[in-house]
Amino acid sequence: MSEVRLAAESRTEFGKGAARRTRRAGKIPAVLYGHGSDPKHLALPALEFARVIREHGQNAVLTLNVDAADSELALTKTVTTHPIKNYIEHVDLLLVRRGEKVSVEVPVVLTGEAQPGTLVTQELSTVLVEVEALHIPEQFELSLTGATAGTSWNAGQIELPAGAVMVTDPDALVVAVNEAPSAAQMEAEIDTEGAGVVEDAPQTEEPAGADA
Repeated sequence: MSEVRLAAESRTEFGKGAARRTRRAGKIPAVLYGHGSDPKHLALPALEFARVIREHGQNAVLTLNVDAADSELALTKTVTTHPIKNYIEHVDLLLVRRGEKVSVEVPVVLTGEAQPGTLVTQELSTVLVEVEALHIPEQFELSLTGATAGTSWNAGQIELPAGAVMVTDPDALVVAVNEAPSAAQMEAEIDTEGAGVVEDAPQTEEPAGADA
């Protein structure tokens, strides 16, 4: 993953009102922390940061030029988006050093098509790896081309860049290719699920005076 340069400004106002004013100004509230240093409250340019995430993913490593003076190397750790309006509300950044290893979740992307008549199940969409901060893979690709029923990939089978270590259990199942169920098998399963369901019998009122 390439290093990306981004301008940042120090923030001196805090709280919900200040965060709203920051966003109205076209910036994103952010906090930079790590290595035992005091957290730095920053404002990032919203459009530029959104482009970085779109092009480099959420594991983007940024060279932050803070107030056009200090330069900090940071890993994008958490991006919080608005649940309805889908704009970025806040960003947590982790201070890193060149040559330092970090633990990050990397997406696993499937390519190609398995053999006809198979069913592909992806158990893990990401795996956790420890890797040098400036060499984080954007994604791991697993090719399904020609895969037959019974084929599977565990985390330990994913090819890692030099020096990287798989933190996810190497035996953890990532993808499995099984024989697709036939229409008859699916119908039988539906029938089995419906079997044993007993509808409540209609209740009848006892004639008046029955207990007399």
